[in-house]
Amino acid sequence: MLRPDRHVERILWISLLFCDDRGVDPTDREILRELTADARVTFRDLGARVGLSANAVAARVRRLQHDGVIARFTVELGPGAVGQGPAGGLPNAGAGLELYLDVRLKEGVTCDDFARQQSDFREILDAVHLTGPYDFLVRAVVPDAAALDHLVRRLKTEAGVAQTSTRLAMRPPATR
Repeated sequence: MLRPDRHVERILWISLLFCDDRGVDPTDREILRELTADARVTFRDLGARVGLSANAVAARVRRLQHDGVIARFTVELGPGAVGQGPAGGLPNAGAGLELYLDVRLKEGVTCDDFARQQSDFREILDAVHLTGPYDFLVRAVVPDAAALDHLVRRLKTEAGVAQTSTRLAMRPPATR
């Protein structure tokens, strides 16, 4: 199912709560709620749900995208993607173990440096810049412990990582 990226969604709702200077009105908020639930909804159906014409709702969605309120739409892979890893053409899909790595960067390595480097790692799904003792929280998928070891070693040698702490997801995230 296509849906806005969950991190973007959280940032969106935080910005809507604390920053009302983007011109987002109650109708826009309803459009965002509907798109968060089903980003593949047609403009016609979306308009019917929020009381606007298809053209009016399409214009609002385009404005929300232009203003940066909607950052992107993405695909959320389900269990059916298992076994379709990099060799099958779907990067990061169904590789086996979902991990969360706390990453501390080496002295002199900037967050921008790491953000550029992490895109070279097919195992990494996303990386969030943090406050606190670690610089990033990285979400990755690997097939097994050996691949995790290889990922951590590469992060340290190629991406300027000084230290990691790894947590393993025990079950898929709860759906809303």
